[in-house]
Amino acid sequence: MASFTLQGIPVSRGIAIGRAHLLHPAALEVQHYLVGQEQVEAEVQRLQKALAEAERELQKIWSDLPTDAPSELGAFLDVHSLFLSDPMLAQAPLEIIRTRHYNAEWALVTQIDVLLAQFDEIEDEYLRERKADIAQVADRILKLLTGTANTLPKHAGVDELNAHMIVVARDISPADMMQFQDSAFVGFVTDEGGHSAHTAIVSRSLGIPAVVGMGNASHLIKQDDWLIIDSVAGVVIVAPPQIVLDEYRAKLADLQKFRKKLAKLKKTSAVTKDGTPISLLANIELPEHAVAANEVGAAGVGLFRSEFLFMGRNGVLPTEEEQFEAYKTSVAAMKGRPVTIRTLDVGADKPLDEADNQTLNPALGLRAIRYCLAEPQLFLTQLRAILRASAFGPVQILIPMLSHGFEIDQTLGMIEQAKHQLALQNIAFDANIKIGAMIEIPAAVLSLPMFVKKLDFLSIGTNDLIQYTLAIDRADYAVAHLYDDVHPAILQLLDMTVKAANKADIPVSICGGMAGDIRLTRLLLGMGFRALSMPPAQLLEIKQEVMNIDLMELNAPIKKILRSYDSEVIEEGIRHLKTL
Repeated sequence: MASFTLQGIPVSRGIAIGRAHLLHPAALEVQHYLVGQEQVEAEVQRLQKALAEAERELQKIWSDLPTDAPSELGAFLDVHSLFLSDPMLAQAPLEIIRTRHYNAEWALVTQIDVLLAQFDEIEDEYLRERKADIAQVADRILKLLTGTANTLPKHAGVDELNAHMIVVARDISPADMMQFQDSAFVGFVTDEGGHSAHTAIVSRSLGIPAVVGMGNASHLIKQDDWLIIDSVAGVVIVAPPQIVLDEYRAKLADLQKFRKKLAKLKKTSAVTKDGTPISLLANIELPEHAVAANEVGAAGVGLFRSEFLFMGRNGVLPTEEEQFEAYKTSVAAMKGRPVTIRTLDVGADKPLDEADNQTLNPALGLRAIRYCLAEPQLFLTQLRAILRASAFGPVQILIPMLSHGFEIDQTLGMIEQAKHQLALQNIAFDANIKIGAMIEIPAAVLSLPMFVKKLDFLSIGTNDLIQYTLAIDRADYAVAHLYDDVHPAILQLLDMTVKAANKADIPVSICGGMAGDIRLTRLLLGMGFRALSMPPAQLLEIKQEVMNIDLMELNAPIKKILRSYDSEVIEEGIRHLKTL
């Protein structure tokens, strides 16, 4: 096929080369994982068993038909039975398991997608309509499979031969994306999404190149097409010619060499040329991500997004013990370095379950601290778990989306209540645990005197701050082009926050996407920020940049940038900072 290029929004820097794996909405309803060589035949037998059981179900339905049943019913069952015995359905998925090491559900959905696409090409209307029968047969088999699928490990191993696959989908929820973290996928391409949607945030956390907001990529890209993701330029090259493939393979090799050099900075202190220490922290979603934070020498965890412990559980909330073990594991992994745990932040593009996301405008609805205060038992359970973990190392509690004084007071009251409950049970915790606010609503910036009076530290969530200031739904790719992290209003809000924190002598950090954007490192440090929290995959490159900065040289150009309300002047000023 002819090569072509698609333009989108780059959300995670890097290059990925691999074959396309299309995930249609129905495909996301089943688990996707690779099985080890020793498990392949067991997975084949599991699918064969489901196929046989589906055939037995059809035969039973046939035998139970009343004598006066319409003849069409029997014909309907015959068609379904024929599909079940067709090699394209009965054998092809088995070969996918054997060659690609897909789990049974994934193999079946992959083959069904191929068959449905073939039926779409049929000119005869009657035959074309038979695709509905295939979908129904597939649904019957999947229901039988998923009755036992949850007894298998989510990720059963990676086969090196299948280690280069790129997910292509209309959209991928953060919970769905998390299931790919230990798999063989090397990149993500989605039709929807923006730079700061949580899907983008997760891809950056995983260090996986991704381009989002591509419009109709999932319709233009075919299964198994060769793809190149250049998530620096924000392009996806489909079916690249050999010369382009070779060029990008060379670029990828150079990038891997560069990352190996960066790894040598792991134990080097993040100090500017003029001797100013900078705290580079890691953002994590799950306890196991603390390992990645350690591998890059993070000064601590600046943001533990606890909501990922709650998501994709079909309404079954994690218990206090389960949460405690997760937080304790993270604290222990950081070996005395601080761990800042953000309390449950759900809503907007992070519903606990997809069915929960029914609010007309969830970004402005019952989310984050509003949700927690409306569900006091859920909130108290989480607070007790966090407090218990604080007995095993330095922990801070970060409260998202605060905007009112009474919200701060209610939150502090709930924390005191959780402490009292633990004290009555003689359970250890840090009685002096630090409590901080995420600054992500313009009202919070304009009320900073109240915040610094009542709380111990501030952490700016730039993604939501930009969303709420510019009135942009960051999950809506239709307005993603309006997202501007250096809009003059955003820079003014950042400047106000860092000055208010310094005046009150309390710590302030940035944990949003701007913190991990190397283009903005000099700008943020020049403005006075001394703590940045980012995905572990970005930390070493930021550290190298920090070590090349002389803060004294930034004073005059930073003042010029902050005085301007002209976007071109601001952009030119940021480019000039890179030359200093």
